[in-house]
Amino acid sequence: MNVPNHIAIILDGNGRWAKAKGMPRSYGHVKGCANLETICDDMKELGVKYLTVYAFSTENWKRSREEVEGLMKLFRNYLKKCIKISEKNQMRVKIIGDITAFDEDIQQKIVELEEFSKDYTELHFQIALNYGSRDEIVRGIRRLAQDAAEGKIDPKEIDEEQIGNYLDTAGIPDPDLLIRTSGEQRLSNFLLWQLAYTEFYFTDVPWPDFHKPELIQAIEAYNHRDRRYGGVKEES
Repeated sequence: MNVPNHIAIILDGNGRWAKAKGMPRSYGHVKGCANLETICDDMKELGVKYLTVYAFSTENWKRSREEVEGLMKLFRNYLKKCIKISEKNQMRVKIIGDITAFDEDIQQKIVELEEFSKDYTELHFQIALNYGSRDEIVRGIRRLAQDAAEGKIDPKEIDEEQIGNYLDTAGIPDPDLLIRTSGEQRLSNFLLWQLAYTEFYFTDVPWPDFHKPELIQAIEAYNHRDRRYGGVKEES
C-alpha cells in the first residue's frame, strides 16, 4: 500500500455524533479529541510523515458561548497532554492559524508545546486553531507586501514558492490526501492554497467513529487515484 506522505483531515461530526446518542455536543468534542490521539498513533504506525487537522476555524467563534467555552477548556487540557503524546510518538507539533485571538494561557501552552517538540521528526503534526485559509493568505500577503515595501524582496521575483513561504504552512509539503468525515463535501476554508493538487476523500463516518480501518480504506481509495498533478499522464 502506497501511504501518502501528508494527510490532512477536516474533523467533522462531533456534535451530531453526540446528539444521535442523546448526549451534549461537548461530549462529542471530548470523544473526538480522544480519537485524535489514537489516529496520531495509527499515522505513525502506517508511515505517514505529516498530519494536518482542522480543529477550530475562524468561523467557529460564532457557535454558542457554552460550546466555545467548552472547546477552550478542551484545548487547554489537550495542549498540556499533547506534550506527552509528542514525546511518545517523537512527534513535532505546530499550530497553524492566528493564535492571538486565544487567551494568554492558551497562547503560552502553544509556545511551550512547539518548543518542546521542535526537534522530533517521526511525525509532523499540524493543528489548525482559529484557522481560516483566506485569513492565512491575507496575513501572509500583508507580511510579503511589508517586506517588499522595505526592499527585502524584489516584487518581480515573487512566485508561488515565495508566497508559500509566507503562509502558516511554510516548510511543510502540501497534503497528498484530504479526508473529511461526517458526510459534508466542502473545504470550509481549509488549506485552499495547499490543496491545489490534493486528492479528496469524503466519508459519512463521523469523526469520533473514524478509526484505523476507515483510515486504511481512505488510503486504499487514494491508491486507486490517477496522480497527475495537473499534467498529462504518460502512456505506459
